[in-house]
Amino acid sequence: MARPIAIDLFAGCGGMSLGLEAAGFDIAAAVEVDAVHCLVHHHNFSYGATICRDIAQVTAEEILREVNSHGYSDNIDLIAGGPPCQGFSLMGKRQLDDPRNSLVFEYVRIIRAIKPKYFLFENVPGIQSGKHKKFLEELVSEFESIGYHIEKPVVVLDASLYGAPQKRKRLIILGSRKDVTPATYPPPSHLDLTEVEQGKNPQKSPSTINYQPLFTCGEAIDDLTPHPPYLTGEDRGIPADLLDYSALRKSYAIKPNGVFSLCHKRQVDNLVYGHIGSLHTEKSMKRFADTLPGTVDKTSRFLRLSETGLCNTLRAGTGSDKGAYTAPRPIHYALPRCITVREAARLHTYPDWFQFHNTIWHGFREIGNSVVPWLAKALGKQVIAALDYTIEDLPIYELERQDRTLLRYNLPQANRYLRSGSHCQSQ
Repeated sequence: MARPIAIDLFAGCGGMSLGLEAAGFDIAAAVEVDAVHCLVHHHNFSYGATICRDIAQVTAEEILREVNSHGYSDNIDLIAGGPPCQGFSLMGKRQLDDPRNSLVFEYVRIIRAIKPKYFLFENVPGIQSGKHKKFLEELVSEFESIGYHIEKPVVVLDASLYGAPQKRKRLIILGSRKDVTPATYPPPSHLDLTEVEQGKNPQKSPSTINYQPLFTCGEAIDDLTPHPPYLTGEDRGIPADLLDYSALRKSYAIKPNGVFSLCHKRQVDNLVYGHIGSLHTEKSMKRFADTLPGTVDKTSRFLRLSETGLCNTLRAGTGSDKGAYTAPRPIHYALPRCITVREAARLHTYPDWFQFHNTIWHGFREIGNSVVPWLAKALGKQVIAALDYTIEDLPIYELERQDRTLLRYNLPQANRYLRSGSHCQSQ
């Protein structure tokens, strides 16, 4: 039985793609404008098409040709994506006419042309507030006018309630074509059970609903703590046998397990890459050491994580056009340093076999810009259920080994590689 197929727009390195694959989809095609992120996506999802183009210059016919050329039908089950949305963000000035928001309409254009059975639209919560409520209403009306049932009310989902050890909220519009069974929002799987027991949370008693407690920072990254990060030179990786994949960490295992049991099998070394960090001054390390867990360092404004709490929302930093600044990174709860790329990946729910670019700046951009995979899986499972697939029947493939050197390319190198002809299509 073939898997249902999905297309990921504004795909980045592939957080949404990963969650949807974990739910049972094949990622038949992805569109991403950044060449570095395209190579990372292609490395992780080599079986589908990765189109490295500005979506405004990509036609629906072009996407479907690529889907067909990779052996998939053009009867698309799901299109997902989160158009860049700085103009809606609650961080900083909000402008309803921000030209960056025109990409939202490019998303609508692709949905209108391809007419998938379902779509997932992901965005920042700010699109739901203030003057933007009007924009959201108009967007929902546009989706309805092209033949989609929109699950209402449109909601903001917190990834921590779906298993992520990170407080991260995203607005989700869930659309179902009017000739298919409507998909619904996933119920939370995790709650702060202490709040429930104390009557601070209106949810039903955990004794009648099988909620799990929130997944904490310590539970996510504690087995990485004994291993010093690579600060200079080559990232040689950590032997996976030295890490603890028992209990709640089984989903991070170097071979797909737990949450990622339905993922295809990548040919990877038994090494966990990305445990790279920055050199800190002695002065900074002393400040970090003096900062209490759960509080903010007064100079850097970095939050020091709490071992028993959640990570704050991981952010991407700025692009090269705005100075290429790395986003503020949390301070480790037990060590006087900022977290590494791999620790950030764990806190974002990526498994250890998933690969990122081999620099701190690109790695953190890829993580901070991406959808939390566990949340994406929860959404994908709802669509799988509406499609009436039996997950036990879904095939799992052995994928070919990929070239890790692509993960070290800078932007000019990535652009040259794509233009020279590769599995990724570029302009």
